[in-house]
Amino acid sequence: MEHATFEPVPDRARAKPGTVYLIGAGPGDPDLLTVRARYLIETADVILHDALVRETLVECLPKSATVLDVGKRVDHKTPQEQINRLMAAHADDGDAVVRLKGGDPFVFGRGGEEAQYLATQDIHFEIVPGISSATAAPGIAGIPLTHREVSSRFTVITGHETPEKEESTLEWDALARHVDGGGTLVILMGVRTLDRNVRALRENSLDGDTPVAVIQKASWEAQHVVRATLDSVVDRVEESEIGSPATVVIGDVIGVYDDIDGSLREFEPA
Repeated sequence: MEHATFEPVPDRARAKPGTVYLIGAGPGDPDLLTVRARYLIETADVILHDALVRETLVECLPKSATVLDVGKRVDHKTPQEQINRLMAAHADDGDAVVRLKGGDPFVFGRGGEEAQYLATQDIHFEIVPGISSATAAPGIAGIPLTHREVSSRFTVITGHETPEKEESTLEWDALARHVDGGGTLVILMGVRTLDRNVRALRENSLDGDTPVAVIQKASWEAQHVVRATLDSVVDRVEESEIGSPATVVIGDVIGVYDDIDGSLREFEPA
């Protein structure tokens, strides 16, 4: 990889034939990959990446590997069953397979489902954690999720539950109490459902002046941050034309940004 400086790759860290590696790519910037992820990517035979992997990172993938885009986008979604079959087929052929996912594979990344499938097929696999956007996006934007004087806990939810569910399992009354009591709420994949989520929190008595931040494409060149309140955030996001992927942060801890803004250097993408 262009940005890697870890030479040579230790034998213990080389991708092994017939094995699938479920790897978290982090929020998108190649420099935020873990060292182990880099080693495995550099020595893989086949790499299946999703739509949340930034194009700059895709361009850095080794030319020696077969690279397959299996992303799920609005205009085209690769069926999960097809992804499962591809992983299994290449592993059965003796390839070292990397399944590269945005963020962390076990945080709303279907890594658990893919691990279960591989286990049913008696295929060896390894989990390689990545930096989840739940922590990376607010961190890059200068927003701590916890602070001893403001927030001692945070909760992460998905803004896009699977449509197969008969009803939502999110308890918005409890989430509103969580934020009202000083907690921080992080919503991943929540731009398209922002209006609905905001209404749910307001209907459960969360104050309209509660601070909200929406971080679009953290660590990408197109990174953009909107800071607002619960009552104004929907309009502000529409005005700014914020799109996916984006991370929504709700809670008083957002105010810490004002104290550090003058000294905070912007993240420079690779």
